[in-house]
Amino acid sequence: MNASADLSILSLVTKATLVVQLIMALLLIVSLASWTVIFGKGFSIRRARKETDTFEREFWSGTDLNALYQRATNRRRRTCALERIFESGMSEYHKLHGRGDAQATLDGARRAMRASYQREMDALEGRLQFLASVGSVSPYIGLFGTVWGIMHAFTGLASLEQATLASVAPGIAESLIATAIGLFAAIPAVVAYNRFAHDIDRLANRFETFIEEFSNILQRHR
Repeated sequence: MNASADLSILSLVTKATLVVQLIMALLLIVSLASWTVIFGKGFSIRRARKETDTFEREFWSGTDLNALYQRATNRRRRTCALERIFESGMSEYHKLHGRGDAQATLDGARRAMRASYQREMDALEGRLQFLASVGSVSPYIGLFGTVWGIMHAFTGLASLEQATLASVAPGIAESLIATAIGLFAAIPAVVAYNRFAHDIDRLANRFETFIEEFSNILQRHR
């Protein structure tokens, strides 16, 4: 019973060396921050996908483009990413229309939409690199804690006349917890990063397709 109590996770953590405890605390903080980013980014991507679906239905339903533009320029309401791209192109088109070459007007509207598209993509991809960093670095931080703990455990054997497995087991066990916490922080971050990158790529393809299709509409109306 005493051996079981001494090898409990709580006991191993509290009796670990200061360096290993600091590494565990760092990994737990990183894991908490990672989960905060995961939930926040998941909600924002889901909302962006839903708002894109809604705006595309309205756009292709035959609604007057000027009416959509007036609604998009209403600053009292929150607009979605695709709507802001549409607004940028329509605004530039109105500014340049009738002032020069029709192709230059179309090119200006397309450039405005591309600039707005890049801003929206930067916002969607924000904090993704943090998840990538957590996924790649956390296992190594945990491994450092494991190596340090094992080194400390074997160093303590120098003062013993007879070394046994029971004298080494607690030190090795406490060091392996650091690796486990590192994996606990890394695995969700890697899975979430891959999932979010896939979802953002799909949104990016929809935005780019809209830009090309809307440019064709403007070209027919020039």
